[in-house]
Amino acid sequence: MSGPVLAVDQGTSGTKALVVCPERGVIGTGAAPVRPRYGSGGRVEADPAELLDSVLEAGRAALADAGEPAVAVGLANQGETVLAWDPESGAPLTDAIVWQDRRAAPLCDELAPHAEELRSLTGLPVDPYFAAPKMAWIRRHLTRDGVVTTTDAWLAHRLTGALVTDAATAGRTQLLDLDRVDWSPRALELYGLADERLPEVVDAAGPVGATRAFGGELPLTGLLVDQQAALLAQRVTEPGTAKCTYGTGAFLLAQTGPLPRRGDSGLVSCVAWRLGGETSYCLDGQVFTVASAVRWLTDLGVISGAADLDPVGGAVPDAGGVTFVPALAGLAAPWWRGDVRGSLTGLGLDTGPGQLVRALVEGVAAQVAALADAAAADLGAPLTVLRVDGGLTRSALLMQTQADLLQLPVEVSALPDATALGAAAVARLGHEPGLRPEDAVPDWRPSAVYEPRIGATEAAERLGAFRAAVERLLDGAA
Repeated sequence: MSGPVLAVDQGTSGTKALVVCPERGVIGTGAAPVRPRYGSGGRVEADPAELLDSVLEAGRAALADAGEPAVAVGLANQGETVLAWDPESGAPLTDAIVWQDRRAAPLCDELAPHAEELRSLTGLPVDPYFAAPKMAWIRRHLTRDGVVTTTDAWLAHRLTGALVTDAATAGRTQLLDLDRVDWSPRALELYGLADERLPEVVDAAGPVGATRAFGGELPLTGLLVDQQAALLAQRVTEPGTAKCTYGTGAFLLAQTGPLPRRGDSGLVSCVAWRLGGETSYCLDGQVFTVASAVRWLTDLGVISGAADLDPVGGAVPDAGGVTFVPALAGLAAPWWRGDVRGSLTGLGLDTGPGQLVRALVEGVAAQVAALADAAAADLGAPLTVLRVDGGLTRSALLMQTQADLLQLPVEVSALPDATALGAAAVARLGHEPGLRPEDAVPDWRPSAVYEPRIGATEAAERLGAFRAAVERLLDGAA
């Protein structure tokens, strides 16, 4: 019988850790907060020391809660957050530039003539969201010393001394050849990063090294970027199935199988995971501000936190004609207009907190509906269901609104912390090489299923109003 594994999910606003036993499920949990810093010019930074400390604190707390040792550890990461660091000492040379950061936009503008070439090579549009523009910005403006990588490579190095990144995280850089699943010399050249020492691209499951950071010696056997870890944990393994995670942002991923699908809908084509040398691909769409938009309303004093969404929004029958495009960090897929700012329209003297909450919920759900439509267009068939996870799935108002606007059932995961469970799955696969992926992930069982309560005509009208507001923003920013 195999023993429990420690799974650590290092996220934007905190780190969660689980100790997962194959027979008993989750037997220990731990958490530690992380507070990104928001500055002018679209700057979002984090203290690398805080990221590492949060990993150690959450992991040790989960093991203490379990009261028994683990046999291996898996690590999930933020994906596009980067820093420069000294590969000899492991010391950070810069702050971590978080995935939401927009400061590399001018560098992306310079690369506009090569945008289609880069999209063809890597599956990604040229946008500051991805890691390569941030890496190039660090090299141009902060330091030429050390190595510059995504945070997973730094954390894995601090834990084990290895210099590695998994194929799915590498695919979030815009430096990975999507077909070969290895670094692209041409992309590196275009970003001015051709001479960089880069991490080795490895499978999501397999031995990386060993760490004593959590007590006794533990092998690090799993590495996977956050959204793809949640995709695996929710058993979204067949082409045409999809999930959406509602966290700091919202991230919709649709499985496409063993071949990358390069559509023209505005979604990203990327690596889902590489296991046993075999690559699975997915389509990926993003909403940059979801929980961060809720926090924005909270900071304004409109609500006291996410727990207020349902009681405050549920106190009114509708948004009262208010439309909120929550593009507080720009519009991501399928528009890819980072220069666009959010908008609130239709305000009146009768507008209160309830209408603002309703408008925010509808704005988030409408953006996710746009991603689902784009995925269906690229797949050539409509989605049949959406599986969802993340903290904001606790809002019945958001989930019902999502089902209404999608005109699809929304299945809420019964398993909290799907990303950490995905990290546990790859850790177990790396520790037990003969195990099949379907035997390493939990059975899928929704805690709730939201069916549409409105008809297709009303859904289309509400989506039309939102899209008209987006078009006005796009015209104004043109």
